[in-house]
Amino acid sequence: METNSGAPVLVTPDEKDPAVAIVTLNRPDKRNSLTVEVKEALLAALERVAADSAVRAVVLTGTGRSFCVGQDLAEHVASLRGDASTSFGTVEKHYNPIVRTIATMPKPVVCGLNGGAAGAGLGFAMACDLRVAADTATFVTAFSAIGLTADSGLSATLVHSMGAARATELLLLGESFDAAQAQASGLVRAVVPVGEVLEAALELARRLAAGPTLAYAEIKKAVAIGAVSSLDTVLANEGAGQARLGVTRDHREAVEAFLEKRRPSFEGR
Repeated sequence: METNSGAPVLVTPDEKDPAVAIVTLNRPDKRNSLTVEVKEALLAALERVAADSAVRAVVLTGTGRSFCVGQDLAEHVASLRGDASTSFGTVEKHYNPIVRTIATMPKPVVCGLNGGAAGAGLGFAMACDLRVAADTATFVTAFSAIGLTADSGLSATLVHSMGAARATELLLLGESFDAAQAQASGLVRAVVPVGEVLEAALELARRLAAGPTLAYAEIKKAVAIGAVSSLDTVLANEGAGQARLGVTRDHREAVEAFLEKRRPSFEGR
């Protein structure tokens, strides 16, 4: 993977495990706020790593003191002053595809929250499968403060993570919460010193990259379906997923390894 260090989004391999790709928002002077250029670059980067069969796990993070504070409001105001009726096309064109790509790529995505997340930035983090946060990070939904409802899937991901009552409270009142509160609510897996976030996220991604990635892909689909479906649909999907995995090399290898009392070697096939 090659990247331009001056680009708004960087894509680099992990130095210790090239099967882990690092996607980094790189606009630190603007707290990684989202212009059209950043959104288009982020979507392209995510689609690229999602399609790369050599990549078995992904870390999404940012540079500077923030992970991502959401929409660049200066650009948004300029758009409103032009033709407000077209200002929200970015939701369907950028935000929704970014979230879908993160949530549905057939490999795990770990978010390394190097700093605060707001609005769509929080939505992107919540679309990831696992999250590690800096102890200095704070989070806020931000939408009601500017007279908007949620985007980037937050009205679903917050509900699924912490329940409807707490999600409604956060979206209505727009109150910020810190990393410790995020961990207590189950939004983040771990809270670490700010300088250790990337390595903590990479350690988790390396562990996942060495695992049964085909099973991980099925688990991601199963959880997404399970969150919104009837019991019969859930059971049918789980059964179909197990049937698909049951004929894979990884499943056979894991069973043989168990019987032989050794560590399995997963290849993603």
